[in-house]
Amino acid sequence: MADNKTKPTKVSVASFLKSLKDETRRADAKALVRLMQSATGEKPRMWGPSIIGFGSYHYKYESGREGDMPIAGFSPRKAATVIYGVGLGDSKALLAKLGRHTTGKGCLYIKKLADVDQKVLEALVVESVAAKAGR
Repeated sequence: MADNKTKPTKVSVASFLKSLKDETRRADAKALVRLMQSATGEKPRMWGPSIIGFGSYHYKYESGREGDMPIAGFSPRKAATVIYGVGLGDSKALLAKLGRHTTGKGCLYIKKLADVDQKVLEALVVESVAAKAGR
């Protein structure tokens, strides 16, 4: 079985944030760090080259594949900021109140943080963290 490529690194979150060229994306990322740190109670850490993660949990699939991932995390990509593991399960009511976003398999995509209600986003992160703790 292949190793999980998404692992914690020693890269500084601050230096990663400074490397973001787009000012809006950088400001959004800094705000998301504060939001997720508040929601999780965990400090930010780089996972792989571009994911800022908070805390960690161990997963194991029926197939036998297992590994560790951040409890909450995001990546400020060029097209949109990807927020991982949020909006799963019973989140439809919160997602309806969030604002402009799209979803994918286990991910939430937002173009700009100004497009969404940050209180609702924080509630989604808290809900996601609680769901993972209950596994």
